[in-house]
Amino acid sequence: MREIMRTNDVVLVSAVGALLDGANIHHLVLDQNMSVIEGSLGIIPRRILVHEDDDAQARRVLTDAGLAHELRVQD
Repeated sequence: MREIMRTNDVVLVSAVGALLDGANIHHLVLDQNMSVIEGSLGIIPRRILVHEDDDAQARRVLTDAGLAHELRVQD
């Protein structure tokens, strides 16, 4: 799995999830439930991961949607 995005913006996480779902790209959102531990302060960013084989396509989908500036730098 590769991390393609890290953000505290829950609306952005939802939008990215919808875009990836629409492109049939399986993804995971990690640290989504950390708000219970942190007290809902939004300190811990959510991480969006995709399978290595889907990385390029996921980045293309998000770039086409105008979200290139939100993508993590590739290793």
